[in-house]
Order: sequence, then C-alpha cells, then structure tokens
Amino acid sequence: MKVLEPVTVEDARAAARRLKGLALRTPLVRLHVDAPAEIYLKLENLQPIASFKIRPAGNAILALSEETRRKGVYTASSGNMAQGVAHVARELGIPCTVLLTRNASANKVAALERLGARLVTLEDDAWWRILDDHGHPDEPGHFIHPVSDQDVLAGDATVGLEIVEDLPDVDTVLVPYGGGGLASGIASVVHVLRPSARIVGVEPDYCAPLAAAREAGRPVELPFVDTFVIGIGVGRVVEDMWPLVRRVVDDAVSVSLAEIASAIRLLCERQRIVAEGASAAPVAAALSGRGGGGKIACVVSGGNLNTADLATILRGGVPTAR
Repeated sequence: MKVLEPVTVEDARAAARRLKGLALRTPLVRLHVDAPAEIYLKLENLQPIASFKIRPAGNAILALSEETRRKGVYTASSGNMAQGVAHVARELGIPCTVLLTRNASANKVAALERLGARLVTLEDDAWWRILDDHGHPDEPGHFIHPVSDQDVLAGDATVGLEIVEDLPDVDTVLVPYGGGGLASGIASVVHVLRPSARIVGVEPDYCAPLAAAREAGRPVELPFVDTFVIGIGVGRVVEDMWPLVRRVVDDAVSVSLAEIASAIRLLCERQRIVAEGASAAPVAAALSGRGGGGKIACVVSGGNLNTADLATILRGGVPTAR
C-alpha cells in the first residue's frame, strides 16, 4: 500500500507557485441566506475546466521532469480529474489518455473529446484495479492517480491555503468526499494554519463510504447507486487514502438527493452559480445545519452539471437515474 503523508504548508505553497498562470485563485464569497451558520462559497467551478481538478492535475504533471512529460500522461477518472489532466496535457503539448468508467456523464465525455484526449472505457472492476495498482502496464506514459499521490494532494491543498488566507477565522470547511484527495489536501494545511477548524467530508446519504469506514474502522464496500451526482458516493474509500483520511479528516455528514437538488437551485437563483451535484453537497449540509455553526467554507468543487439535469432541478424536480 502506498504510504501518504499530510501535505506540508511549504509543499502546498510550492504547488501554488507552480500553478500560477494555469489555475485561478478563486474567490470566497458569502452566501446571504437564512441558515444556522455564516456560509461562504469557495468557487472552484470558476476554474478553466469548471473544476478544482486543474490544481492537482496541473501540479502533478508540472512536477514531472520534462523527459517524463514528453512521453505523455494518463489517468483513471469519471470526469473532472480527466478534464484536468487533459487540459494541462494540451497546454503542454503532450499526449494524454483517459480511462473512464461506463457511468461517466455525457457532458464530461464531450469535454474530453474537445480537449483531444484518447478515451478508453472500462468496466468498474477493471477501473478500480488500475487505481489500486497505480496504473496499467499496457498504457504508455506516466500515470496520474486522481487522488493517491503526494503531488496531487499538494495541488488539492492549495484550496485550503486560499480559504485560510481569505477567511482566517473559519470554523469548518465542508468538502465533497469522493476519492478523498481534496478533503485530505485541504485538511493537511488548514489544521496547521487554523488548528481549531474542522474539515468535514460530505457524502450522499444513499452511498456514504467515508461514514461507513469511520464506523467500521476500515474501508467497506457499498453498493453503487447511479444518480445525477457524480464523483461522490463512489462505493468505497480508496484503500491507499484511508490511513491519511482517518488521520486528517475530522468527520463525515450526508445529505439527500433532494437536498442536493435544492442547494443547486438556490445557488442558481441567489448567486447565479451553476454547481454540479457533488459540489452542491457541502452547501446542502451547511443549509441543513449538519455542517455545524460559526463560519463555514463550502468547497463548490465544480460546475459540470448536465444541462438536462439542471433544467429538471430549476423546475423543482430531482433528476432520475441516468
């Protein structure tokens, strides 16, 4: 098993310097709404690929030697990390392959095609094996793991640096929990710079592997449920990530599909922000009170929501399974 360590503040700052000019320093804005806490939105949906994943992808690729980069890169991702890797690869003029699961959303597949990535679709078991094995011997180039990699985590941690810089007295950071990289990276630096702050992973209530792992003391397999919410509720905690997640992530809470849809609708109506399902989950948790009180930063991790699903939500509905 790969041993991962918390990201140091120095490594996070080095990643921030590396990413300058590639990833945006996104704003942290107040959500003015009646709620049990002061809610702030870290708007990673404003990144060039509409997702925070440009940070971990960019840092991991730029940390490679030029010789290694020239051979190309590949990743295994359901969408947003894939777009991050493909975007950075195109900017650098290097080959890129993306290994997708069959439930990857159509809008994310279309975006990858526009970015010029070579796409390979795999069954879930084969896809998970590549994550567990950190690559595939038949794929050319360097494997960029979507979560379990120190340079990936350092890129994720830059989100935490910016939150503390903009809201030094933050009490809680709510982070969508999928693979665990974003939550662990943010937690690593926030706990150093603001020791009293809590980092809480937010999951959908129909599939909450972090909560299940915390209760069992180890990762457990949960049945996958196919919904409009992509990237969280993925079925299990990544084995490599569990020791670090258990060490730095303080808690886990869950929200329903209806609450996620309601949060998406509120963000559109009040802030003119389009958030995908995973990135609206922290907002749903804050609005419900399950995120606690005080000053809460919600990581709006991406905005790649299918337009048909968005239309359904704006009409007051909850999209059905795809």
